[in-house]
Amino acid sequence: MEARAKQPDLQRDAPAPAAQLRVREIGEADLPAIAALLSRGFAFRSIDYWLRGLKRHERSSRPADYPTFGYCLDHGGVPVGVILLLFSEVQSGAETTIRCNVSSWYVEAPFRAFAPLLVRIATKDRRVTYFNITPAPHTWSTNEAQGFSVYCKGQIYGALALSRPVRRARVEVFSEAATEGLSDYETDLLRRHAAFGCLSLVVRDGANARPFVFQKHRVKDVFPVYRLIYCRDIGDLKRFAGNVGRFLARRGGLLVRFDANAPVSGIVGWYSEKRGRKYVKGPRPPLLGDLAFTEAALFDS
Repeated sequence: MEARAKQPDLQRDAPAPAAQLRVREIGEADLPAIAALLSRGFAFRSIDYWLRGLKRHERSSRPADYPTFGYCLDHGGVPVGVILLLFSEVQSGAETTIRCNVSSWYVEAPFRAFAPLLVRIATKDRRVTYFNITPAPHTWSTNEAQGFSVYCKGQIYGALALSRPVRRARVEVFSEAATEGLSDYETDLLRRHAAFGCLSLVVRDGANARPFVFQKHRVKDVFPVYRLIYCRDIGDLKRFAGNVGRFLARRGGLLVRFDANAPVSGIVGWYSEKRGRKYVKGPRPPLLGDLAFTEAALFDS
């Protein structure tokens, strides 16, 4: 029997085309089993890694009427497949968009014939912008076959501290006592990402304030790098590269990793398309430099 014959129409608890097999929404009680399943699929990640990120997401504000964690493929009451869906409500100017970070899709080997069913159920709502920020190269063609298109080709590792700083501009760690020039949405975003363990910053240039979020990590567990998680406009990073780079260098990060579709003039570094590709399907592709409320912030911080 073809999988599409049993495909549910966004149902919460839908039968799949095999005995004792169904696709259903992940509940809180499933989290230990889901974390164990993911740790088998991604052997370099621990169960604690997955549980920490899932709990952070559960505690975060999310749009109503969407799955909290995503869907699982259930065989006789045991999750044998999972697709994590991290829904968030984001703002760009006066526009509000519901988007979903399609994260960490894995199905146990005996059930992989039904893996496409998870994706079809997970990405059916045309009002939602779905995006995948960590597609492995061997899955690129699969993403494209599922209707996703590339919105980010690669990434740059930049030595921002070598750029010329803007005179009189200053960089400060976000504080609830100094939110002038930030929208309510940006203030909340900086606050919440700081709680995730990210570094939330504000660059002030006269009366103007520009928000940034960075996440510190180590390449090959050795070399410290700051990853750009959020900025209002990627042009802000270029303009204030010298100021931000010097600030981050004093905190142990000489390089900054950020999304790009080409080398950026004025920033010393190297651009690569071997990694960093990102896919999107839906009405409002994310802006470069906006990974707010994604797995990058929730799981890796």
